Parts: sequence; structure tokens; C-alpha cells
Amino acid sequence: MSLPPLYALRAFEAAARLNSFSKAAEFLNITPGAVSRHIRTLEAWFDCELFKRNGPRVSVNEAGCALAGQLTEGFMSIERACNAFRSHSKFLRLKAPSTLTMRWLLNVLNDFRKNHTTPGIEITSVWMDKDEVDFNREPYDCAILLGNGHFGEGTESRLLFSEWFIPVCSPAMLISAQNSLPDCDLIHPSPDRRDWRRWLKKTGRFKELSISGGKVFDTLEQGNLAALSGHGVSVGDLLLSTEAIRSGLLTLPFPEAVATGDGYYLVWPENSAIKQNVETLLNWLTRHIPLLPEENLIYYPTDENKISCARLA
Repeated sequence: MSLPPLYALRAFEAAARLNSFSKAAEFLNITPGAVSRHIRTLEAWFDCELFKRNGPRVSVNEAGCALAGQLTEGFMSIERACNAFRSHSKFLRLKAPSTLTMRWLLNVLNDFRKNHTTPGIEITSVWMDKDEVDFNREPYDCAILLGNGHFGEGTESRLLFSEWFIPVCSPAMLISAQNSLPDCDLIHPSPDRRDWRRWLKKTGRFKELSISGGKVFDTLEQGNLAALSGHGVSVGDLLLSTEAIRSGLLTLPFPEAVATGDGYYLVWPENSAIKQNVETLLNWLTRHIPLLPEENLIYYPTDENKISCARLA
């Protein structure tokens, strides 16, 4: 079979999909010049142009669009075939959000490795503005994601545990927070300040409190660290903050915990060829979920995220 060079096809597909030689170069870990040479090789092979060039700016033309669409499907088919061939693999590639990884998952996986020779877990911890995974394009066999349980067609998921928000601060700030929260610096673990907004609305506390100021971070982990260092009062995930609370690094100025309606789910491709490995991990994770504290706390479930009495007792 007479085919153009595979590396040229791969470079062209990436450049057409991303509409950029530089982004394709970053994706493929090569130089933009190499991408340009690969595409010129392909244009010479087909004896036609695949991109419109206007100085440094490029855009895929009509002929290029037609070819790119078929190549994308072809490369996805190759990847699926390779993943199926790995069906007896001894490894499981896991994607997980950074706060969950640091506060819970690393310890759980460490114990997993002590008790299981296979599968080996290759974890990638990433910050995600919106927790999602594309198993067709990303090199993962499964993922732990925060959401409502709907992660797209072609996926299966199981709830590990629900998300509960509660204010946290350092022990040194406890009295100040309890006596006059409006005078304290608020720490926002998300740029849109949704975490404080959710807690205030559900509990009905501090109706006149302004959340427009304060310190803004990208993750719950950053918010926890800022609170731990005495920089203000943050909103933390109760279950992921339990160890820091029990050790005295963080404390709870108020007893109300609010369910957000979201939870952490293990997600994997439907009809996965290595589902047995996924189920082995799932069974371990569900046996080691963090438990809600019992003492002196008031829980506010949502209609979408009910919790059993057994978990509260």
C-alpha cells in the first residue's frame, strides 16, 4: 500500500484540528518548523495545497478540511485498536484533580500498591477549571472527576463521595471569624466566588455579607493552604479537609456543611477492554472513601444530592 509518511499525516491532522502550526508543534513536542516541513511534504505528495497562507497566519482550506476530518477518525480508530491490544495490561492510567489527589488520593493509592501487585496505577494530577476527560484524545484509562454524574456519551461512572462545603480557618483566627466574619478576609477557592455564595445561600447566614473582596485562588487546595497560614477564612471541602481538621491545622468556625449537588466519580470508557482493572481500583476506592465527621455539625443536603442517614450517624 502506497501511503504518505505517517509523521506528515500526524503533523497535518494536528495542525488542521488546532488551526495552528505552533499549537500542533507543542502538541506533538516538535518545532513549528518541523510541522511546516511535514505539511509541505504532504502537499507535495498530493500535489495540492492544504492550507491558506497569509504571512505568518495559516488556515486550513476546503481540501485540507476534507482530509483532516477523515484522518482524525482514522487516528482515533488506531488508538482504540492499540488500547484494545493493551487489554491485558498491568497498568491503569488515571487522571484526577489536584486537590483530591493531594488531600486523599495519594494516600489511598499508596495503600493500594501495598496490597495489589497489579494493576500498577499511573496517576496524572491536573488542575481543571471544569472536570472532564476525552478518552478518545487523552491518554487515560479512567479518571476521577467532580461533577453531577454525567460525563458524556460512551462513558460509565460510579459515585465515590459527595462534595460538602464548610468554612475553614486557622485556630488563631477562630474567635475573630465567629465573632465578626464580615471583618475577616474571605478566601475564595474559585475565581467566580461560587463557593462562598453557595454556603451563604444554603445556610441563610450573614445575608448582608459582601463577597466581592478578599483573596481569590484557583483551587480548594490553594484556599486551604492560605487559610492554614492565617490569611483569612476560606470555604473547604469538608471530607477532603478532615485530616487537617483532626490534626489541628484547620478548624471550623461554623457548624453548617452544605452539599453542592456534585460529587467525585470514577469515570471510564464504556466497554473498556481493561474494565477488570478499573473495577479492581473502584472496589478499593469505595472501601476507603473519607467519612463525614459526626460531632456538632449540621448538614444541608440538596434535592439533587441526598445522603443516607447511615452516613450522618
